[in-house]
Amino acid sequence: MSWSAKQYVAFEDERTRPARDLLAAIPNRDARSVIDIGCGPGNSTELLVQRFADASVRGIDSSADMIESARKRLPSVRFDTTDIATWNEPGPFDVIFANAVLQWLPDHATLLPSLVAKLAPGGSLAIQMPDNLEQPAHRMMREVAANGPWAGKLADIAGQRTTLDDATTYYQMLCTCSSRVDVWRTTYHHPLAGGPAAVVEWFKGSGLRPFLEPLGEAEKHRYLAQYLEAIEPFFPELADGSVLLPFPRVFIVATR
Repeated sequence: MSWSAKQYVAFEDERTRPARDLLAAIPNRDARSVIDIGCGPGNSTELLVQRFADASVRGIDSSADMIESARKRLPSVRFDTTDIATWNEPGPFDVIFANAVLQWLPDHATLLPSLVAKLAPGGSLAIQMPDNLEQPAHRMMREVAANGPWAGKLADIAGQRTTLDDATTYYQMLCTCSSRVDVWRTTYHHPLAGGPAAVVEWFKGSGLRPFLEPLGEAEKHRYLAQYLEAIEPFFPELADGSVLLPFPRVFIVATR
């Protein structure tokens, strides 16, 4: 699946806020080796460089477009195009930072302890994942996909993201291999100027991309028009012309 750095950073401040909140929860320590997996256009990596000024900070992402954007943003940082699903560096790392990426990977019960195993003693795995598959904006993606002329092309798309487990399950996954595990869930309410169309623009940089990628240009325009019509009842315009986008996210910090 391809990603567009330009579209993703259209709402950069809102998308970076969870990364800032996640970073703030990492225990204070002197880190020497820090890696940002699923670094995107480098907005989260920039936070890591600022926080861990004396560390070797790197970023990896499966999208060449994202990596190109990250290199322009932080030319002194090493960025590599890597499929995170097959990433097998042993470490040890003092910080593994995974902001809004692991929801695309399956089998968290195996994946998360394997990431902790790459940490140095006292190191932290810091994870943030969108938990919005049952929010109206995502439900309507699936409904429009299933009820249009593109249904055959999009039949398998809805299952690409991993359904997240509850806090207890994640705690149990990590407590036996970590000295400390913090798990919490936060719902952000992002005010977006421009009415429901702004919600479409937001998700064109993330959740809509798997649904749009298999479609031709004419189909994309028709899909987006139907999607906009489907979400409008859920996002009434406020007095200032904006809408509020609820966005729940799960956070985990596991320290070895």
